[in-house]
Amino acid sequence: MSLTFHTNSAEETIKLGEKIGSMLTKGDIIAMQGTLAAGKTTITKGIARALGIKEEITSPTFCLISEYEGKLPLYHMDVYRLEGGDDFINLGVEDLIYGNGVSLIEWSEKVMDELPKKTIILKIEPIEGTNERNISLENWPHGEIK
Repeated sequence: MSLTFHTNSAEETIKLGEKIGSMLTKGDIIAMQGTLAAGKTTITKGIARALGIKEEITSPTFCLISEYEGKLPLYHMDVYRLEGGDDFINLGVEDLIYGNGVSLIEWSEKVMDELPKKTIILKIEPIEGTNERNISLENWPHGEIK
């Protein structure tokens, strides 16, 4: 299933993340795509909130993978600095993406060949000069989001 959304502010993007996060289940993988400052970490904050994570969510750009404990573990990855799929696999991510939690992968375009077919694709497109975003979910297995 494919779904599309429009948000007008960071707060609305976080709220959409909460709705998405409330429907996620063990083993879900979300491949996040969007330009620099598109809102990938912002929507992750909402997803984390829905998973009961109390820690502050920050971009894992320099540490590559941040792990958070909640109702389900959250593995937040940023593969921007990787050269490609081999670097991704060499991080040992298989234990995470095939584990007991939810995986969010920023800049996933670089590693799509290494991700399973069931991967959910979340695309964020900022509207220039505004705080608005067009957000789409592809391969969404959990039904309508209200």
